[in-house]
Amino acid sequence: MMRRPCEEPDESVWAKARGLDPALPLYPLVRHLLDTAAMALCLWDEYLSRGQRQAIAAGMGLEGDLGRARALVGLCGGLHDLGKLSGFQFCDARGRDGLSAELAVDVGKIGVERLSHDVAGMEAIPAVLSALGLAGEAVSDVVTCIAEVVGGHHGRFTGLDTRRADSPAHQELLGGASWARQREAHAAAVCGVLGEPPLPSRFRGCAGVLVTGLVILADWLVSQEHYLLGRQRALGSSLEEHFVVSCRDAGRLLVEAGLARVEVDRKAFADAYGVAGRPNELQRSVMEDLPGAVSGPGILLVTAAPGDGKTEAALEAERVMSSRCGARGFTFLLPTMATSDQMHERVAGVLARQGGQGAGLTLTHSMAWLSSAYADDDLAVGSAVLVGDGQEQGVGASRHQAEMRPRRWLRGSKRPLLAQYTVGTIDQALMSVLPVRHNALRLLALSGKTFIVDEAHAYDPYMQVLLGRLLNWLGAYGVPVILLSATLPVSVSDRLVKEYLGGAGAKPSVLKGRSFEAPYPGWLYVDAAGRCSQIPEVRRDAQAVQRRMDLDVQVEPVGPGRERLTRIEALLEPVFEDGGCVLLVCNTVAEAQSTYLHLQQWMADHGMSRGELELLHARFPGDVREARTGRVTRGMGRGGPRPQRRIIVATQVVEQSLDLDADLVISDLAPLALLLQRAGRCWRHEDHWARHSRPLGERPAWAVESGPRLTVLDPVAGTGSVPRQWGTVYAEFLLLETSALLAERAGSPIAIPDDVQELVEAVHGDREDRFDWKNPDQSAAWSAYMGETLAQRQCGDMVVIPRARSVKSLGALHRMAGTEDEWRATTRLGADSVRLLCTYEQVGGVLTLDVKGEMPLPGPAPDGRMATADVRTVMQRTIPVRAEWIPVGDEAHLPPPAWSGHPMLGDLAVVRQPVQDGRPQPVIVRGKQVWLDEELGLVRQ
Repeated sequence: MMRRPCEEPDESVWAKARGLDPALPLYPLVRHLLDTAAMALCLWDEYLSRGQRQAIAAGMGLEGDLGRARALVGLCGGLHDLGKLSGFQFCDARGRDGLSAELAVDVGKIGVERLSHDVAGMEAIPAVLSALGLAGEAVSDVVTCIAEVVGGHHGRFTGLDTRRADSPAHQELLGGASWARQREAHAAAVCGVLGEPPLPSRFRGCAGVLVTGLVILADWLVSQEHYLLGRQRALGSSLEEHFVVSCRDAGRLLVEAGLARVEVDRKAFADAYGVAGRPNELQRSVMEDLPGAVSGPGILLVTAAPGDGKTEAALEAERVMSSRCGARGFTFLLPTMATSDQMHERVAGVLARQGGQGAGLTLTHSMAWLSSAYADDDLAVGSAVLVGDGQEQGVGASRHQAEMRPRRWLRGSKRPLLAQYTVGTIDQALMSVLPVRHNALRLLALSGKTFIVDEAHAYDPYMQVLLGRLLNWLGAYGVPVILLSATLPVSVSDRLVKEYLGGAGAKPSVLKGRSFEAPYPGWLYVDAAGRCSQIPEVRRDAQAVQRRMDLDVQVEPVGPGRERLTRIEALLEPVFEDGGCVLLVCNTVAEAQSTYLHLQQWMADHGMSRGELELLHARFPGDVREARTGRVTRGMGRGGPRPQRRIIVATQVVEQSLDLDADLVISDLAPLALLLQRAGRCWRHEDHWARHSRPLGERPAWAVESGPRLTVLDPVAGTGSVPRQWGTVYAEFLLLETSALLAERAGSPIAIPDDVQELVEAVHGDREDRFDWKNPDQSAAWSAYMGETLAQRQCGDMVVIPRARSVKSLGALHRMAGTEDEWRATTRLGADSVRLLCTYEQVGGVLTLDVKGEMPLPGPAPDGRMATADVRTVMQRTIPVRAEWIPVGDEAHLPPPAWSGHPMLGDLAVVRQPVQDGRPQPVIVRGKQVWLDEELGLVRQ
């Protein structure tokens, strides 16, 4: 039974001041605490998934008493700002002058040591709960966890030093005795409206992380300026009446934020995906066989060749796994922004066809708000959230993308992952296991939905460590996970599955020696207890037969420069004569640009149209790249109409998730798994067209005669070495192994899907016989490769947060000083980049965004703010480049002074290209000529 304090909460103690009506009293702290407690209860009821509620309750030892767990979550929310009963009260003049006389004269040692209110609250909690009779030796660890939840509500955890917090001298830093009594009174008011819930017998760290994420979200929702203004104007009711209104308002705020759950009308396969005909054997097996294997949380591996419908298989698996595990939507993650943008459009269509418009589908990556999917006409500024996050702003699309636009609140910083349905880059999820601010909020967002990772093979060893750690946390929370891949080595899938099972509670001794190899093509499901189920063999064989393709692999030994281009000309002769669609993949942007220029002249000499040649790489401005990607995928996608002749010169941007079908794929030598990915764009839709109908445009006779073909331009076979200009794009060892394997096969076709896994393992799998002790020099490339792999794994282990079940103090999630800011963290090693804006310096020194001089650089409005539309226009013209290209602090490349204070524009690097005779001139940057060419993109040479 709680001991009731003798005082009532003093409503001169304030919580919110900025942005409110200055003619009215500041918003009282006790009422903000009640608002947050009410919202925490609402989030428990309406936002959390069944699995999240069970995970929190289990972490509190309350598996059989969800109601008590709910009340304790409300208590954590209601105590979150208790630390504002401290020196915080003196940071606003009006608030300081309005304090009651008793508090004003009994300041204790306030000001002797600077304490932020989140840390002050954490250090006050043990004394407050003890004074109310809720704390004791038996629940000291529980009190510590509650205190650390309170201390982490601004996104960064600090471990509680109990000896410091228990010191009477330290408590005086928070004010005198009257301040301590008011903290008790405020806490008692919260406990009272929640029914005075007794503390649990335990409170595990991983559950505390989820509760912290929920408290952050609750605080943000009730701290919106428009809501506080409304409540400020209605002060005067009793605290009990205020809490009733807060509970009533919470549901409305949830709906306005786009966080209310929307039930999707699950439709039949063809209707859901907008396709004709029946699902393939892999998809049918997921729909018919997987339900019998899933009774709770688990991890699913889906393996199949590119173009085999893994996306649809994953979304069908999500139906099964979400319903069995109590998940409330899905997060679909991919390697790049370009592939995320494309997947967003596909998922938008799937949800729209099933009545999911109200759910709000978000696109989450660093430049998502620039996507045409978010191109609202109004771009109005939304309601500010008054918790120190600053002003929040809202940011041509397909019809389905327009229908699925999320509510503006979800577009604010760090919020898109909170939506019921999210598509984005893997980086946004990996930030949750780095020691960055608000990682708890990211884990909350991810743990309530089925977690889908596409192209699971595409991540380097550093990222695999981060992904494995995230799977460990998701396993602890009972989250259903789906991994998709066309070329995943067993060694990688083993590590990922074992991390998930370790989070779910499996002992390392039990996992040691076990291997989790998925059938290819097919699926493997491993439940949280480690029991395995897989696609029936008859289904696997049927899928293999249905999708069988003999890929003719032609190796062309080439030398540098002209010799390579001459071979390309010869390979393209049939296209000149009879037409056809060819994809030519280069390993570097520079090679793609030079190849494009050469072919442009070659095609002109042959009388072909310039429109039949397209260049696609990552160094075009964002709006140009989006338009080019759209043109390429529309012309060579499943739906057609297919052009009579088209040659696409591209880089690695076409390897993943882009829906292309080429008659012939020509590729520079690359690691075998990536060659198979590139080859996945060859005759990609032939099976579908054979079973349904072919779009306008036939394959040329030469392609029909030769069948699907991958031609590899192999400089190792031609010169015995890897070209220097490729640098470290790919590990030398993988290129040498791939070249040797292709030579060993001597032109034998690759049977897809039957040969894929064996070939992937031969080059990318873990083997102990790679090093030749008799000829160590010949093994130098392998040694360098393994050294880099181990170094990346060690870097990952150094920065990643601890495994879920090992967390005792929440402070362990931010144990590395100075890393909590997201810009200091990295999800990709060696990927430090800046966004480069190429401007045009016209006669007279005027800078413009276009070479004609018709679009001057925008500036701020009279109120000093940049219009959102102007910011987007500028950012759409930027290009991500390696940070080392631009001299740090070089004034020649700083943005205009008017942009310096803007959070995006102020970080840009700017190149000022002089315009002469209507053409931009190169600029020397770190000894290289740099310019933006309309056809070639950014050139650096």
